[in-house]
Amino acid sequence: MVDITSKPDIVRIAKASGKIFLKKGTIEKIERGEIKKGDVFEVSRVAATLAVKNTPQIIPLCHPINITNVKVDFIINEDSIEAIVEVKAKAPTGVEMEALHGVLTALLNIWDMVKYLEKDERGNYPTTEIGSVKVISKVKIENEASG
Repeated sequence: MVDITSKPDIVRIAKASGKIFLKKGTIEKIERGEIKKGDVFEVSRVAATLAVKNTPQIIPLCHPINITNVKVDFIINEDSIEAIVEVKAKAPTGVEMEALHGVLTALLNIWDMVKYLEKDERGNYPTTEIGSVKVISKVKIENEASG
């Protein structure tokens, strides 16, 4: 672990995104609320938030930090659903790993909820794919930490 003892707590914001590529029919069922396990976006939003808060328990060298806000959004595209996670904290270290962990967990949760629609006759997932995962932005706001 990197020693961050001497670093001050400042406001840090990171935003990450990623996509899950799905069959058109699966996306249509998600939009109509016809998924057996429930509301894909609400469950995935909760899953992402839990992931953000628990990042140091999964990524061994991440520091536990004071998360102050998590925002999870979804964009429906023709062949994919994009998850966007923004994380804020007052901390001595950045929150990009927390944002990435939130994105990937949201996407994995979507996969879990729709896998019965995505399987082929052999039980495989020939078209389902998670990708395009990236950090969109990372910001430090040094003058807001004391307020």
